[in-house]
Amino acid sequence: MDGSLFWNAPIKDLKRGFTLNEKEGIYNCLFCGESFEQGIIYPINDLLLDAEKAISSHVSNSHPSVFDFMLGMGRVYTGLSGSQSDLAKLFYEGFSDKEIMAKTGANSASTIRNQRFAIREKYKQAKILVVLTELLEERLDQQKHERKTPQDGGNLVDFHPTATSIDERFAITHEERVEVLNRYFSPDGKLIIKGFPAKEKKKIIIMQKIMNDFTANTIYSENEINAALKRYYEDFVSVRRCLVQYGFLDRNVDGTEYIIPTSSKTPY
Repeated sequence: MDGSLFWNAPIKDLKRGFTLNEKEGIYNCLFCGESFEQGIIYPINDLLLDAEKAISSHVSNSHPSVFDFMLGMGRVYTGLSGSQSDLAKLFYEGFSDKEIMAKTGANSASTIRNQRFAIREKYKQAKILVVLTELLEERLDQQKHERKTPQDGGNLVDFHPTATSIDERFAITHEERVEVLNRYFSPDGKLIIKGFPAKEKKKIIIMQKIMNDFTANTIYSENEINAALKRYYEDFVSVRRCLVQYGFLDRNVDGTEYIIPTSSKTPY
């Protein structure tokens, strides 16, 4: 799906799992991109629903809960360790400290309370970081409007929310992306290189482009994946391996089926 929808959505929209494009009058699911247009009535489960109720029903019935989805994004996004994530899930499900002790084998109720405290402290830190980041973005927009040179990092592209790690490899500017696409793709969209680039940023840009051929939250056989990748590059095995490594693709244990994770696509 369009990764920019997810990353640019306000907190209230992230919590409900969908956002509204007020200019176009369209609600979009933040997890798969499914859209519902205002003014249209949708028949869902023997009910006639307006667009907002239809998108809400879609999010509830087609995806895990927003809490589970966000928690499942892993430590690279949540900042929670594995044990903290497990406890957060139990907190969310309403278990008492005593019940959590029995489920986790914790030695004392104070251990559970300390973890609750640690998670709340992370929440406070996250709120401050949100404010700082929004102020920074506003300042960069102001500088751009005033035709001043923006600070480095003010022209970065969005990346897919299912990325397996976030580091300097994803610090890609729009200019870098355009340069790589022009260099490595022919006008018909085919890769025109003899060797897959070693530089990580270039790999990521190329994989973002390739992902346009796939549909989010869809299962593909290994043969279907291979056939799609062959259209780009003869060493499709290397490309497929990279797509899995960087979180663009998930696969089952025996590698016979691949799924495009919800929200794994970027707006390219």
